[in-house]
Amino acid sequence: MRILRILFIIMCTVLGWCINKFTTFGGGPASEYIWASLGFLAALGVIIIEQAIRSLASASRPEAPGAEQKSENLPSAATKILDTSVIIDGRIADVVETGFLEGTLVIPRFVLRELQRIADSEDSLKRNRGKRGLDILNKMRQSKSAMIQIQDIDFPDTKEVDAKLVKLAKEINGKVITNDFNLNKIAQLQGVKVLNINELSNVLKPVVLPGEEMSVFVVKEGKDPNQGVAYLDDGTMVVVDNGKPYLGKTVSVVVTSVLQTQAGRMIFTKLKEGNENK
Repeated sequence: MRILRILFIIMCTVLGWCINKFTTFGGGPASEYIWASLGFLAALGVIIIEQAIRSLASASRPEAPGAEQKSENLPSAATKILDTSVIIDGRIADVVETGFLEGTLVIPRFVLRELQRIADSEDSLKRNRGKRGLDILNKMRQSKSAMIQIQDIDFPDTKEVDAKLVKLAKEINGKVITNDFNLNKIAQLQGVKVLNINELSNVLKPVVLPGEEMSVFVVKEGKDPNQGVAYLDDGTMVVVDNGKPYLGKTVSVVVTSVLQTQAGRMIFTKLKEGNENK
């Protein structure tokens, strides 16, 4: 389009020179420059009018409902690569449904093969975990909230799946979603961004402060003498001091401290004074 405009200006300039050259009303030597200038100005005026008309038309054009302006400066959502552990865990499917994860979710073919191998295991526990992972994956592929891609890519020179995931993430500049502690560390050491579902879960758990009261059901004995152990609905372990006698009962406790570890959160409590068995 810009080239056509330049050609148009040149043509108008040449036309002005021709008019001066082959007509009888040229007014002296300087008239050639006058006609050429007039041709140039005429072409420039046409272009300015054209731009003004386009600007007015663009300003008066109604914007389509739901239309969004695009900007080249806006960062695009990075591609996320799922590993076996996070698929088997299953919570990733619920996170995807909420819409918090943007971009494409990539499942490499070698991860699918590992899931299938686990599902075909002779060990019943591994077999059930593998089948669960395949079911979760099928659920995610049918979801309208997720953009799932199965990539036929492999690294024959690399045997371990974790190393392959890190290589793929580097190759496509993606992030790895995992629950595996070792993969988390390996990826971070090699400069690959990791999204850990366990860390996300810990962050989203309600804050518990010392002095707060709660009711818990003591399900088993603790490691230390006379301790009892209970669990919150989100799986957080609650250690009840002197809770062993209340095994199988619901008791009122007071939080004494909270310990955050790599494995999760532990809440230490003591029995509330005047506590009665329920």
